[in-house]
Amino acid sequence: MSGKERWAEEPAPHDYPAAADYLSLLIGDARARAIVRQLRNAPITRRKAKDLMRASHLGLLPAEDAEVAADLKQVKKGERLSPVLLVRGRLDTDVPLTVADGYHRICASYHLDEDAEIPCRIADLPAAAPRR
Repeated sequence: MSGKERWAEEPAPHDYPAAADYLSLLIGDARARAIVRQLRNAPITRRKAKDLMRASHLGLLPAEDAEVAADLKQVKKGERLSPVLLVRGRLDTDVPLTVADGYHRICASYHLDEDAEIPCRIADLPAAAPRR
């Protein structure tokens, strides 16, 4: 299966609540909901697996990791993976790219081809509310 064929056209509906749950641990519910709204409306763009790994500062999970292995099995069966949901990092403040949903899918894709173009939706981190 070629790189383009291993990906669905749109994120799965359950990916957005999963992203909101994860982001709310980092930035609170209101800001997480705002980012998820951005993600729902963001265009699909494609980025290489190796660049997503580098920009996120995350370690590559082994192919034997249960969720990575499940994604690899899904691809082998010809099923498509859901595009990933990302929050853009900030180079000027050393904030890495945040993988809001899809870390295991990025790792699975990297194991198949580190140069694979992964479809993603990317949102910018909204400014924090001023402190009083």
